[in-house]
Amino acid sequence: MKSGVPQTYESPLCGSSAVSRSPRGLGSRTLRVGVLLLASLSTLLFAGSAMGATATVGLGTAESFSVLAGSTITNTGATTMSGDLGLYPGSSVTGAPGVGGATHINDPVAIEAKTALTTAYTDAKGRPSNSGSAGTDLASQEFTAGVYNATSALLLSSGSVTLNAQGNPNAVFIFQIGEALTTSSGTTVALTNGAQACNVFWQVASSATLGGSSHFVGTIMAAESITAGSAATIEGRLLAGTGAVTLHNNTITTSTCAAPSGAGTETSSGGGSTTSSTVVGAVTSATTTTTASKPPVASKTSAKKAAKGKVKKRARSGKKASKGHSPARRALPGKRAAFTG
Repeated sequence: MKSGVPQTYESPLCGSSAVSRSPRGLGSRTLRVGVLLLASLSTLLFAGSAMGATATVGLGTAESFSVLAGSTITNTGATTMSGDLGLYPGSSVTGAPGVGGATHINDPVAIEAKTALTTAYTDAKGRPSNSGSAGTDLASQEFTAGVYNATSALLLSSGSVTLNAQGNPNAVFIFQIGEALTTSSGTTVALTNGAQACNVFWQVASSATLGGSSHFVGTIMAAESITAGSAATIEGRLLAGTGAVTLHNNTITTSTCAAPSGAGTETSSGGGSTTSSTVVGAVTSATTTTTASKPPVASKTSAKKAAKGKVKKRARSGKKASKGHSPARRALPGKRAAFTG
Protein backbone atom coordinates (compact mmCIF):
# COMPACT_ATOMS: atom_id res chain seq x y z
CA MET A 1 0.00 0.00 0.00
CA LYS A 2 1.46 3.29 -1.09
CA SER A 3 1.91 6.12 1.35
CA GLY A 4 0.95 9.43 -0.19
CA VAL A 5 -2.06 11.60 -0.80
CA PRO A 6 -5.22 9.79 0.38
CA GLN A 7 -7.82 9.07 -2.25
CA THR A 8 -10.28 11.38 -0.55
CA TYR A 9 -7.98 14.27 -1.49
CA GLU A 10 -7.73 13.28 -5.10
CA SER A 11 -6.95 16.13 -7.45
CA PRO A 12 -10.05 17.76 -8.96
CA LEU A 13 -8.53 17.18 -12.37
CA CYS A 14 -9.15 13.49 -11.93
CA GLY A 15 -12.75 13.81 -10.81
CA SER A 16 -15.43 14.85 -13.28
CA SER A 17 -17.86 15.64 -10.45
CA ALA A 18 -15.50 18.23 -8.95
CA VAL A 19 -15.01 19.82 -12.34
CA SER A 20 -18.76 20.09 -12.90
CA ARG A 21 -19.41 21.61 -9.46
CA SER A 22 -16.81 24.35 -9.66
CA PRO A 23 -18.44 26.56 -12.34
CA ARG A 24 -21.81 26.45 -10.54
CA GLY A 25 -20.24 27.45 -7.22
CA LEU A 26 -18.27 30.23 -8.86
CA GLY A 27 -21.35 31.59 -10.61
CA SER A 28 -23.38 31.56 -7.41
CA ARG A 29 -20.68 33.42 -5.50
CA THR A 30 -20.34 35.96 -8.29
CA LEU A 31 -24.10 36.59 -8.25
CA ARG A 32 -24.13 37.07 -4.49
CA VAL A 33 -21.23 39.50 -4.64
CA GLY A 34 -22.96 41.43 -7.43
CA VAL A 35 -26.20 41.72 -5.45
CA LEU A 36 -24.31 42.96 -2.39
CA LEU A 37 -22.42 45.54 -4.44
CA LEU A 38 -25.65 46.76 -6.04
CA ALA A 39 -27.35 47.09 -2.65
CA SER A 40 -24.38 49.01 -1.24
CA LEU A 41 -24.35 51.34 -4.24
CA SER A 42 -28.08 52.01 -3.90
CA THR A 43 -27.64 52.83 -0.20
CA LEU A 44 -24.81 55.24 -0.94
CA LEU A 45 -26.79 56.96 -3.67
CA PHE A 46 -29.83 57.34 -1.42
CA ALA A 47 -27.74 58.70 1.44
CA GLY A 48 -25.99 61.10 -0.91
CA SER A 49 -29.26 62.46 -2.28
CA ALA A 50 -30.68 62.85 1.24
CA MET A 51 -27.60 64.71 2.41
CA GLY A 52 -27.66 66.92 -0.67
CA ALA A 53 -31.30 67.97 -0.22
CA THR A 54 -31.88 71.59 0.80
CA ALA A 55 -33.18 71.87 4.36
CA THR A 56 -36.11 74.16 5.09
CA VAL A 57 -35.69 77.46 6.92
CA GLY A 58 -37.00 77.26 10.46
CA LEU A 59 -39.17 80.30 11.23
CA GLY A 60 -39.68 79.48 14.89
CA THR A 61 -42.35 81.61 16.54
CA ALA A 62 -42.57 83.81 13.42
CA GLU A 63 -44.22 80.94 11.53
CA SER A 64 -47.76 81.82 12.63
CA PHE A 65 -47.53 85.41 11.35
CA SER A 66 -48.95 86.51 7.99
CA VAL A 67 -47.55 90.01 8.52
CA LEU A 68 -44.70 91.07 10.81
CA ALA A 69 -43.18 94.56 10.67
CA GLY A 70 -40.69 96.78 12.44
CA SER A 71 -41.91 100.41 12.27
CA THR A 72 -45.57 100.58 11.13
CA ILE A 73 -48.32 98.60 9.40
CA THR A 74 -50.52 100.58 7.02
CA ASN A 75 -53.55 99.22 5.22
CA THR A 76 -55.98 100.53 2.61
CA GLY A 77 -59.14 98.62 1.67
CA ALA A 78 -60.43 95.20 2.68
CA THR A 79 -57.17 93.36 3.31
CA THR A 80 -57.49 89.94 4.95
CA MET A 81 -54.89 87.58 6.34
CA SER A 82 -55.31 84.05 7.68
CA GLY A 83 -52.53 84.18 10.27
CA ASP A 84 -51.28 86.56 12.96
CA LEU A 85 -50.29 90.21 12.66
CA GLY A 86 -47.31 91.53 14.61
CA LEU A 87 -45.39 94.77 15.07
CA TYR A 88 -42.22 95.58 17.00
CA PRO A 89 -40.72 97.97 18.01
CA GLY A 90 -43.34 100.20 16.34
CA SER A 91 -46.87 100.54 17.67
CA SER A 92 -48.89 102.11 14.83
CA VAL A 93 -51.35 99.97 12.84
CA THR A 94 -53.73 101.89 10.59
CA GLY A 95 -56.52 100.83 8.25
CA ALA A 96 -57.79 97.91 10.35
CA PRO A 97 -56.84 94.92 8.19
CA GLY A 98 -58.84 91.74 8.79
CA VAL A 99 -56.73 89.40 10.92
CA GLY A 100 -57.68 85.73 11.03
CA GLY A 101 -55.24 84.99 13.84
CA ALA A 102 -54.07 87.11 16.76
CA THR A 103 -52.71 90.67 16.81
CA HIS A 104 -49.51 91.37 18.73
CA ILE A 105 -48.38 95.00 18.95
CA ASN A 106 -45.14 95.68 20.79
CA ASP A 107 -45.72 92.80 23.21
CA PRO A 108 -43.56 89.83 24.29
CA VAL A 109 -44.98 87.61 21.53
CA ALA A 110 -44.09 90.16 18.85
CA ILE A 111 -40.63 90.64 20.33
CA GLU A 112 -40.00 86.90 20.31
CA ALA A 113 -41.26 86.59 16.73
CA LYS A 114 -38.91 89.37 15.57
CA THR A 115 -35.99 87.55 17.20
CA ALA A 116 -37.01 84.34 15.41
CA LEU A 117 -37.23 86.28 12.12
CA THR A 118 -33.68 87.56 12.57
CA THR A 119 -32.47 84.00 13.12
CA ALA A 120 -34.31 82.71 10.04
CA TYR A 121 -33.06 85.60 7.89
CA THR A 122 -29.46 84.93 8.93
CA ASP A 123 -29.88 81.21 8.22
CA ALA A 124 -31.25 81.78 4.71
CA LYS A 125 -28.62 84.38 3.90
CA GLY A 126 -25.78 82.11 5.01
CA ARG A 127 -26.75 79.04 2.98
CA PRO A 128 -24.24 78.01 0.27
CA SER A 129 -25.63 78.91 -3.14
CA ASN A 130 -25.53 75.31 -4.44
CA SER A 131 -27.82 75.86 -7.42
CA GLY A 132 -26.23 78.86 -9.07
CA SER A 133 -27.50 82.28 -10.02
CA ALA A 134 -31.11 83.41 -10.16
CA GLY A 135 -30.13 86.04 -12.71
CA THR A 136 -31.64 89.51 -12.67
CA ASP A 137 -35.10 88.79 -14.14
CA LEU A 138 -37.22 85.80 -13.11
CA ALA A 139 -39.59 86.11 -16.09
CA SER A 140 -40.17 82.78 -17.91
CA GLN A 141 -37.59 80.97 -15.80
CA GLU A 142 -38.10 77.59 -14.13
CA PHE A 143 -36.29 76.55 -10.96
CA THR A 144 -35.98 73.21 -9.23
CA ALA A 145 -35.23 72.82 -5.51
CA GLY A 146 -32.10 74.50 -4.22
CA VAL A 147 -30.47 77.74 -3.11
CA TYR A 148 -30.20 80.51 -5.72
CA ASN A 149 -28.34 83.79 -5.49
CA ALA A 150 -28.90 87.22 -7.01
CA THR A 151 -26.04 89.54 -6.16
CA SER A 152 -28.03 92.66 -7.02
CA ALA A 153 -31.74 93.46 -7.42
CA LEU A 154 -34.10 90.74 -8.64
CA LEU A 155 -37.10 91.47 -10.88
CA LEU A 156 -40.11 89.56 -12.16
CA SER A 157 -40.84 91.85 -15.08
CA SER A 158 -43.70 89.96 -16.75
CA GLY A 159 -45.53 86.68 -17.04
CA SER A 160 -44.54 84.07 -14.50
CA VAL A 161 -41.71 82.19 -12.86
CA THR A 162 -42.14 78.46 -12.18
CA LEU A 163 -40.93 76.53 -9.15
CA ASN A 164 -40.84 72.83 -10.00
CA ALA A 165 -40.65 70.33 -7.10
CA GLN A 166 -40.23 67.37 -9.50
CA GLY A 167 -42.70 65.29 -7.49
CA ASN A 168 -41.08 65.97 -4.11
CA PRO A 169 -43.48 67.81 -1.75
CA ASN A 170 -40.55 68.53 0.59
CA ALA A 171 -38.56 70.39 -2.09
CA VAL A 172 -37.18 73.66 -0.67
CA PHE A 173 -36.49 76.83 -2.69
CA ILE A 174 -34.35 79.63 -1.25
CA PHE A 175 -33.61 82.87 -3.11
CA GLN A 176 -30.87 85.10 -1.73
CA ILE A 177 -31.30 88.64 -3.07
CA GLY A 178 -28.54 91.19 -2.59
CA GLU A 179 -30.73 94.25 -3.05
CA ALA A 180 -34.46 94.80 -3.74
CA LEU A 181 -37.11 92.33 -4.94
CA THR A 182 -39.74 93.71 -7.33
CA THR A 183 -42.60 92.04 -9.19
CA SER A 184 -44.60 93.80 -11.90
CA SER A 185 -48.40 94.04 -12.03
CA GLY A 186 -50.22 90.87 -13.02
CA THR A 187 -47.20 88.57 -12.62
CA THR A 188 -47.34 85.11 -11.05
CA VAL A 189 -45.10 82.80 -9.07
CA ALA A 190 -46.32 79.34 -10.11
CA LEU A 191 -45.85 76.05 -8.25
CA THR A 192 -45.74 72.74 -10.12
CA ASN A 193 -45.22 69.02 -9.44
CA GLY A 194 -45.91 69.10 -5.71
CA ALA A 195 -44.15 72.34 -4.75
CA GLN A 196 -45.52 73.97 -1.58
CA ALA A 197 -45.57 77.65 -0.71
CA CYS A 198 -44.41 76.85 2.84
CA ASN A 199 -41.08 75.67 1.39
CA VAL A 200 -40.34 78.84 -0.61
CA PHE A 201 -38.20 81.58 0.98
CA TRP A 202 -37.10 84.98 -0.33
CA GLN A 203 -34.29 86.60 1.66
CA VAL A 204 -34.17 90.25 0.61
CA ALA A 205 -31.28 92.47 1.69
CA SER A 206 -33.30 95.69 1.37
CA SER A 207 -37.03 96.02 0.47
CA ALA A 208 -39.65 94.08 -1.50
CA THR A 209 -42.44 95.47 -3.70
CA LEU A 210 -45.22 93.31 -5.15
CA GLY A 211 -47.11 94.66 -8.17
CA GLY A 212 -50.88 95.20 -8.24
CA SER A 213 -53.03 92.15 -9.06
CA SER A 214 -49.96 89.94 -8.93
CA HIS A 215 -49.86 86.52 -7.27
CA PHE A 216 -46.83 85.89 -5.10
CA VAL A 217 -45.83 82.66 -3.37
CA GLY A 218 -43.51 82.11 -0.44
CA THR A 219 -42.20 83.79 2.69
CA ILE A 220 -40.56 87.17 2.13
CA MET A 221 -37.96 88.01 4.78
CA ALA A 222 -36.93 91.59 4.00
CA ALA A 223 -34.32 93.44 6.02
CA GLU A 224 -36.23 96.70 5.57
CA SER A 225 -39.80 97.13 4.25
CA ILE A 226 -42.46 95.34 2.16
CA THR A 227 -45.16 96.89 -0.03
CA ALA A 228 -48.03 94.91 -1.57
CA GLY A 229 -49.78 96.59 -4.50
CA SER A 230 -53.55 96.84 -4.90
CA ALA A 231 -55.34 93.47 -5.07
CA ALA A 232 -52.08 91.49 -4.93
CA THR A 233 -52.51 88.03 -3.41
CA ILE A 234 -49.86 86.37 -1.32
CA GLU A 235 -49.65 82.68 -0.48
CA GLY A 236 -47.09 82.91 2.27
CA ARG A 237 -45.84 85.63 4.64
CA LEU A 238 -44.69 89.25 4.59
CA LEU A 239 -42.02 89.57 7.28
CA ALA A 240 -40.15 92.88 7.46
CA GLY A 241 -37.23 93.55 9.76
CA THR A 242 -36.78 97.25 10.53
CA GLY A 243 -39.26 98.94 8.20
CA ALA A 244 -42.98 99.08 7.45
CA VAL A 245 -45.42 96.73 5.77
CA THR A 246 -47.86 98.53 3.47
CA LEU A 247 -51.03 96.72 2.37
CA HIS A 248 -53.74 97.61 -0.15
CA ASN A 249 -56.79 95.38 -0.52
CA ASN A 250 -54.68 92.23 -0.32
CA THR A 251 -55.40 88.60 0.48
CA ILE A 252 -52.69 86.81 2.44
CA THR A 253 -52.96 83.08 3.00
CA THR A 254 -50.34 81.81 5.39
CA SER A 255 -49.20 78.37 4.32
CA THR A 256 -48.16 75.49 6.55
CA CYS A 257 -46.54 72.36 5.19
CA ALA A 258 -48.51 69.14 5.51
CA ALA A 259 -47.18 66.83 8.21
CA PRO A 260 -45.20 63.79 6.96
CA SER A 261 -46.97 60.43 7.01
CA GLY A 262 -47.48 59.29 10.60
CA ALA A 263 -46.49 62.63 12.10
CA GLY A 264 -48.79 64.56 14.38
CA THR A 265 -50.22 61.42 15.93
CA GLU A 266 -49.66 60.57 19.58
CA THR A 267 -50.47 57.18 21.01
CA SER A 268 -50.51 56.37 24.69
CA SER A 269 -51.65 53.19 26.42
CA GLY A 270 -52.49 52.33 29.99
CA GLY A 271 -55.35 51.27 32.23
CA GLY A 272 -56.57 48.69 29.74
CA SER A 273 -57.22 51.17 26.95
CA THR A 274 -55.35 52.74 24.05
CA THR A 275 -55.91 56.40 23.16
CA SER A 276 -54.90 57.81 19.79
CA SER A 277 -55.17 61.54 19.04
CA THR A 278 -54.46 63.34 15.79
CA VAL A 279 -53.71 67.06 15.77
CA VAL A 280 -54.69 69.05 12.70
CA GLY A 281 -54.12 72.78 13.11
CA ALA A 282 -55.83 73.71 16.34
CA VAL A 283 -58.37 70.88 16.28
CA THR A 284 -57.73 67.67 18.17
CA SER A 285 -59.78 64.54 17.66
CA ALA A 286 -59.40 61.51 19.87
CA THR A 287 -60.61 57.95 19.66
CA THR A 288 -60.43 55.45 22.50
CA THR A 289 -60.42 51.72 21.97
CA THR A 290 -60.96 49.55 25.04
CA THR A 291 -58.96 46.36 25.16
CA ALA A 292 -59.59 43.26 27.24
CA SER A 293 -58.93 44.11 30.88
CA LYS A 294 -56.20 42.20 32.64
CA PRO A 295 -56.82 40.57 36.01
CA PRO A 296 -55.88 42.83 38.92
CA VAL A 297 -52.72 42.17 40.87
CA ALA A 298 -54.73 41.23 43.96
CA SER A 299 -56.48 38.37 42.14
CA LYS A 300 -53.13 36.99 41.01
CA THR A 301 -51.85 37.03 44.58
CA SER A 302 -54.97 35.28 45.85
CA ALA A 303 -54.63 32.64 43.15
CA LYS A 304 -51.02 32.01 44.14
CA LYS A 305 -51.97 31.70 47.85
CA ALA A 306 -54.82 29.29 47.01
CA ALA A 307 -52.47 27.16 44.90
CA LYS A 308 -49.91 27.02 47.73
CA GLY A 309 -52.69 26.06 50.19
CA LYS A 310 -53.78 23.16 48.01
CA VAL A 311 -50.20 21.91 47.75
CA LYS A 312 -49.75 22.08 51.53
CA LYS A 313 -53.09 20.33 52.11
CA ARG A 314 -52.13 17.53 49.73
CA ALA A 315 -48.75 17.26 51.47
CA ARG A 316 -50.40 16.95 54.91
CA SER A 317 -52.86 14.37 53.64
CA GLY A 318 -50.06 12.32 52.18
CA LYS A 319 -48.07 12.57 55.40
CA LYS A 320 -50.99 11.30 57.48
CA ALA A 321 -51.62 8.43 55.06
CA SER A 322 -48.00 7.37 55.26
CA LYS A 323 -48.22 7.17 59.08
CA GLY A 324 -51.34 5.04 58.94
CA HIS A 325 -53.71 7.61 60.31
CA SER A 326 -57.30 7.23 59.24
CA PRO A 327 -59.34 10.21 58.13
CA ALA A 328 -60.71 12.40 60.91
CA ARG A 329 -64.07 11.25 62.31
CA ARG A 330 -66.90 13.14 63.93
CA ALA A 331 -66.66 13.22 67.77
CA LEU A 332 -68.71 10.55 69.57
CA PRO A 333 -71.47 11.54 71.98
CA GLY A 334 -70.07 12.38 75.34
CA LYS A 335 -66.64 13.22 73.92
CA ARG A 336 -65.36 16.81 73.93
CA ALA A 337 -64.86 18.29 70.47
CA ALA A 338 -62.00 20.64 69.53
CA PHE A 339 -62.56 24.40 70.03
CA THR A 340 -63.27 26.12 66.78
CA GLY A 341 -63.89 29.65 67.78
